Amino acid sequence: MTTTPDGDPSTALPDRPPVVDLATWQSARDELLVREKAHTREGDAIAAARRRLPMVEFDGTVEVVGPDGPVPFLDLFQGRDELVVYQHMWYDGAPHQGQCEGCTTTAWHLKDAVYLNARGVSFAIVTTGPWDEVASYVEFMGYTQPWYSVRGVDGPVGGDMGYLTCFLRDGDRTFLTYSTTGRGNERVSGSLGLLDMTPYGRGETWEDNPEGWPKGRGACWTWRSDAEGNPTWGPTGRPVPQWTRPGATPVQTLGRRGHHH
Repeated sequence: MTTTPDGDPSTALPDRPPVVDLATWQSARDELLVREKAHTREGDAIAAARRRLPMVEFDGTVEVVGPDGPVPFLDLFQGRDELVVYQHMWYDGAPHQGQCEGCTTTAWHLKDAVYLNARGVSFAIVTTGPWDEVASYVEFMGYTQPWYSVRGVDGPVGGDMGYLTCFLRDGDRTFLTYSTTGRGNERVSGSLGLLDMTPYGRGETWEDNPEGWPKGRGACWTWRSDAEGNPTWGPTGRPVPQWTRPGATPVQTLGRRGHHH
C-alpha cells in the first residue's frame, strides 16, 4: 500500500508524488532550494571562467551566402561587437520534413534576438545547405532570424554543424571565443528547462525517476511526430514545430538516406 510521509494512505496517489500538507511541502522545497542556489552559483563561476577563455583569430572576410548573395562573415555582426551563431545541420536535397529535428527544435526556440541585440549581441544561423534549399526552408518555417549558407567554408565559420558558437569583433578583426554542442545547446531551448521543473520531467529513459513513474522513452523522443502527434523517427514524421506551419501535410518519406538523433 502506498502511503504519504504522514502515514495517511487515503490521500496517496499511485505513481505520483506523496501528498503532504503545505508546511511539510515547504520544508522539502526549502531543502532543495539550498542545492538549487549552489547550482546557480557554480553556473555563475563557470560562466566567469568561460569569459576568461582565450580566443582564436580568423579571417572575417570569408564569404557566406545569404538572401543578398555572398557577403563577408563580418556582416553577421550587424555592426555589433559580439555574435552568437547556431550552426544548423543540413541534409542535401531532403524535403522539409527530412531536415534535422534537433536543429529545428533549437532554431524554433529563438525566433528573434531583440534581447541579445539590446546588449550589443547579434544572432545568426548558418548551415552547410545550398542557399536555394536553405531559403525555401526558412520561408516554410517562418524564421525571422538571419540565415546564411556556409557551404564549402572551413574554419570557425564552417566546419561541423550542431554547435552554438560565440564570436568577438574588434574593428575588422574577428575572433572565435566559445563553442558548445550536445546538451550544451539546451540553453536555447527553454521548453527543456520547463520540463525539468515538472513532476514527470522530460519523460526520457536516462532520467532518475522514482519507482513506478511513467516509463521514459528514448532521448529526444518528442522532437519528431506524425500527423496525429505520435512521436516517431520514421518516414511519416516531421520535426514537431513543422506541424504548426501552413502546408505541413502528412508525409511518407524523410527524403534522405538514414537519419540520426
